[in-house]
Amino acid sequence: MPHTQQHQVGSMGRRPPLLLHPILLLPLFSLLLSHAPQLSQGAIHIPSNYQINEFKKPPVITTQPESITVFGAEDILLTCEASGNPPPDFRWTKDGEEFIPANDPGLSVSPGSGTFMKTGVVSGPMSQYKGKYSCYAENALGTAVSNEVQLITENTPALQKEQKVKKKVEEGESVVLKCNPPFSTVPPVIHWMDERMNHIELNDRVTQGRDGNLYFSHVTVDDTRIDYTCNAQYLSARTILSKEPITLTVTTSNSVVRNRRPQMMRPSGTHSTYHALRGQSLELECIVQGLPTPTVQWVRKDGQLSESRTSRHLFDRLLRISNISDSDGGEYQCSVNNSQGKVTHTYTVSVEAAPYWTKEPVSQLYAPGETVRLDCQADGIPSPAVAWSINGKPITGKDPTPRRTVRDGTLIMRDVVFSDTAVYQCQAHNKHGTILVNTYIFVIELPPQILNADGQKYNFSEGQKAILQCQTFGSPRPKVTWERNSSASLLAEPRVNLLTNGNLQITNVSHGDEGLYTCSVSNTNLSINADLDVMNRTVILSPPGSLLVQPGKTAIFTCLAQVDPKLTPPHIQWKRSGQELFQSYAEDKYTFEGPDLIVANVQTEDEGVYTCEVITNLDRVEASGSIIIVDRPDPPTQLQVSDPKDRNVTLSWTAGDDHNSPCLWVEFEDGDSKERGWEELKRVSGTHESVTISLQPYVSYRFRVISINNIGKSDPSMPSDLHSTPPQAPDNNPENVRSESTDPDTLVITWEEMDRRVFNGPEFHYKVFWKRVVGDTTWYSNVSTEPPYIVTEVGNFSAFQIKVQAANQKGEGPELDPVTGYSGEDIPLKAPQNVSMVLLNSSAIRVTWEPVNEKTVRGHLLGYKIHLLRFGSRGHHQGRRAREPDTSVEVETGPKEEKRVLGGLRPYSHYTLNVTVFNSKGEGPPSKTLSFETDEGAPGPPMSLRLDSHTGTEMTLHWTPPAQPNGVLKGYLLQYQIIKSDSSMQVETIDDHKVTHLTLKQLDPHSRYRFYLRGRTSAGDGEPITREGATTLDGAPPSNISLYVGEKSVNLSWVPGQRQRSVSFQVQYLNKQDGGKWKQSEKLNSSASFYQLKGLTPGSQYRLRFTFSNNTFWETEITTKGAGVMDMQTGFATQGWFIGLVSAIVLLLLVLLILCFIKRGKGGKYSVKDKEEGQVDSEARPMKDETFGEYRSLESDNEEKRTASQPSLCDESKLCISDDNLDGYNNGSIAVTEVTMEESLVSQYSRPSEATPDPGTLQDSSPLNPNTTTNGLPNSVAILD
Repeated sequence: MPHTQQHQVGSMGRRPPLLLHPILLLPLFSLLLSHAPQLSQGAIHIPSNYQINEFKKPPVITTQPESITVFGAEDILLTCEASGNPPPDFRWTKDGEEFIPANDPGLSVSPGSGTFMKTGVVSGPMSQYKGKYSCYAENALGTAVSNEVQLITENTPALQKEQKVKKKVEEGESVVLKCNPPFSTVPPVIHWMDERMNHIELNDRVTQGRDGNLYFSHVTVDDTRIDYTCNAQYLSARTILSKEPITLTVTTSNSVVRNRRPQMMRPSGTHSTYHALRGQSLELECIVQGLPTPTVQWVRKDGQLSESRTSRHLFDRLLRISNISDSDGGEYQCSVNNSQGKVTHTYTVSVEAAPYWTKEPVSQLYAPGETVRLDCQADGIPSPAVAWSINGKPITGKDPTPRRTVRDGTLIMRDVVFSDTAVYQCQAHNKHGTILVNTYIFVIELPPQILNADGQKYNFSEGQKAILQCQTFGSPRPKVTWERNSSASLLAEPRVNLLTNGNLQITNVSHGDEGLYTCSVSNTNLSINADLDVMNRTVILSPPGSLLVQPGKTAIFTCLAQVDPKLTPPHIQWKRSGQELFQSYAEDKYTFEGPDLIVANVQTEDEGVYTCEVITNLDRVEASGSIIIVDRPDPPTQLQVSDPKDRNVTLSWTAGDDHNSPCLWVEFEDGDSKERGWEELKRVSGTHESVTISLQPYVSYRFRVISINNIGKSDPSMPSDLHSTPPQAPDNNPENVRSESTDPDTLVITWEEMDRRVFNGPEFHYKVFWKRVVGDTTWYSNVSTEPPYIVTEVGNFSAFQIKVQAANQKGEGPELDPVTGYSGEDIPLKAPQNVSMVLLNSSAIRVTWEPVNEKTVRGHLLGYKIHLLRFGSRGHHQGRRAREPDTSVEVETGPKEEKRVLGGLRPYSHYTLNVTVFNSKGEGPPSKTLSFETDEGAPGPPMSLRLDSHTGTEMTLHWTPPAQPNGVLKGYLLQYQIIKSDSSMQVETIDDHKVTHLTLKQLDPHSRYRFYLRGRTSAGDGEPITREGATTLDGAPPSNISLYVGEKSVNLSWVPGQRQRSVSFQVQYLNKQDGGKWKQSEKLNSSASFYQLKGLTPGSQYRLRFTFSNNTFWETEITTKGAGVMDMQTGFATQGWFIGLVSAIVLLLLVLLILCFIKRGKGGKYSVKDKEEGQVDSEARPMKDETFGEYRSLESDNEEKRTASQPSLCDESKLCISDDNLDGYNNGSIAVTEVTMEESLVSQYSRPSEATPDPGTLQDSSPLNPNTTTNGLPNSVAILD
């Protein structure tokens, strides 16, 4: 077989076209990053995306032959299948010699494989095929060898002539019935049966051994029978042999059956030895005799029985060990017991093993020059010998070469060449068998290819490790170079590395690395481009913090991140102590809202580190926070009072648990008064556990301590015992001593009452002192227990020096300085003098006066008051003006002011004014009254403006004069312009003040206007009143009429035109089936939008005609729902059953009438009252709601005149289903017809109101005034200012 040829595989490389923009035609600084030469020990693995046109493959055995035992020529079948390219050829050897099955006329070979079988007549004995066979599969790349198998030939088992066996034993003895089947290399399956082919029942007394014999531990009379038959089933020979039946006779003994101690039947003796092969099964028998039937127990003397691989069978008489391993070697014991004794048998098991692989060589592809190492290691007991072959020939027979080394089962070939391509066999052998494995070495040359696509775009975040892929494959391995269109050399950048697989790695990538990169294969025209884009790294702007949370509260973590805008929104994954958190909908424990994690009802188990991980499709960052459970501190304990003194005491305590929030303060309280409760005495730092507290004399204290942290206050400690201080003289005097005199001739001295805790002793009181500032040198004094103290007959508004001193049984408080106070005030005596007024304009004046003498004020001067009265307009009657002022104003000034400007006066009005002085007691007399008149001013806005339109081009404005003319009204100024237009403002001047309306003509009918109306006086134009509106259009009949057809009516609806006057129209209708005349509805209003035409016949065709001003503007045809009259007559009125039914009803009514006459003949009277009441009830019934709005058909009036004594048949009958109301709108079968009319037929009118609403709820629905109501008037709108 030639092996010197070079193996190549055809493939196609990829070189995309290189497209360069002219601006990129710059010098390219290239870097050749190639593989360093090395001794490769790796095989070639062809990637799945490598394009191969044709690929050769050495042969591989896919189906191995198996050893067989044949009993006839038809059983001969040896299989051998293999794959390879080109397909392999097959050959066989038998006992080491070439064997050609095709040359045997009795054998045939399967096409395309090495399998052969018997198909014809075999000449000669079967033994000629006996031997050891091997199959060889070979092609141009090597030869694979199958396992060696053995073909054994045997004659079909047959029975020899036997004598019948009869056995006779006494009851209680043990018996063995032997089978002794004919020998075969394939042991038969034994079945003990009777003559009826029923299996002999096995139990713990009757057992079948592995040798096929039937063992009786002891016999009973029931065991007597003449048909114990041993049947041997030879599966391979497809034969069952039945031996001669054995007769067993069990006789009874004249004496009592004696019990016997156990004895071994199989195996015999006390010890036996077994050899087992690894991986196979071993069965240990323990068949015993004895009376009563013994029990059997299995143990392993040197260990524990495997629970998974051991099982007990045949009523514990057989122990099976499956899948034997080396650990199963050792001693096992069978313990047999009955009431007479005990016997044991020991089994020594030794485990050996046929060869098995511990390391198999693997078939691989290799490039020329590679080093190949094939490891072939096998194990077994005894240890197997390992040998190598090449293409089925022992390697020792090859010419020695220095490149090949075999040592300890390992084959090493250095610097392989194409001729080393072959299939190598490794064989391991010991006394228990032989195993063989085929491994091929395929030295191949493959053209290089770039396996990545061209023009791929790579996105990475700043700081990441960027990988630009350029994976290549070929044999020998291709050399790769990378280039970049920048001035910097890739070699000069230490962050850039070329990986062994051809990829380019850039560590700590930055925006400066962005750009186009080119990967090329040396000595070829293969290259691809890669585009690198660097995104901003994801940054957490607001990381979760450490939260101090009270139990039961809610904790909120925020994780706000900044992500490159080119990336999709990130995913935020929250973790607690490394475990992912998921939103809990059932318990509402964790809730995710955007960047927030909400932890509800925080408890101690929620403490820990919480991490938010912001994940994008390029990077991920994380930040952590924590939850720490905090709470207000526990109360202090062991409070003690020590070192008591007159003015202080020392407190000490033990702090409680701070619950993760250190104490900031310690608060001390005392509880000497039940009315005040506990009050704070002092605060110290939370680190202290003792303090000295200052105390007041003559006070009883109880102390308690409270700890305070950021969460809150602790519960107080247990209070201390009562501690009292001795009395002393007062330390202080009352504060804020002052005079609060209000009444004349009275001095009221008051002060702030002192707290009882500063009384310092018993019999506490106040000493009050006073004297005049002028005239007195002696202090007057008295005693009081509470403020105030009143001194009378001291004159009005006199100055006094006053002071108040605290005192108790132990003495007085410290000396103090007096303060000045005054006795009570009285009202002022004099009015301001020389009051004058200057008119500044039509609405402002300046008032001046001279200050009063302070002595006449008789108190503290608080200021002046200006009183201003208005007596109406200058045009009013003088006498009425003097009697009835309509407004008054009072202005206060400061005590130092002598003038004041007053604004906001009404122009063209009569006024008077005077000035008074006032103190805290009141006002003095007024000054002389001044009268004056204000000048004329601009008027106020007109009180109302109403817009009225009768045509599309005219508008009439109605108004009322201003409520405040502020002078003599001379006329009006009207301005108007189109809304939302650049048109100029139009002006109309009205010189007659008596005019209250104006008509504007030639207006645009399609525009809305804004109107401004102002009054005019000699002082100028006043403020305007503003309104918006548009003219109304001539009315026209409705358009877009919709028809909703029922059985006896049709509902008509339409949309009224906007800004149109209401017009009347009528509906004429004709029944096309009854030959009647045209009928006509009442007049309809175009603004009503709905009408119901009633009184139609069900199931009939009608012609409808809509008329306006005696002209038809629309016609249509309809068909009412329901069955027609003719249909009913032809349907059932002529049927006999119907006539009979009507006759029965008439007869029944006749009988009822006779009964009524009989009843009346017996004394029944006609009740006039009942009749009258019935008529009243009929008239009082509400009208049937068969109409909509204010319109109804003429027929409905007749239907509503029914009385209570004449009920309608339709009231209780389901035959009269009416569609004469709006419920027909919901009937799915009602036809709907919409009519669209020409615009030329429509003129515009305003719609009249359907009812007169309450004036307080008026709202404009007119196009003239959208915010006011027509109040029932069809052509005008009232506007109230």
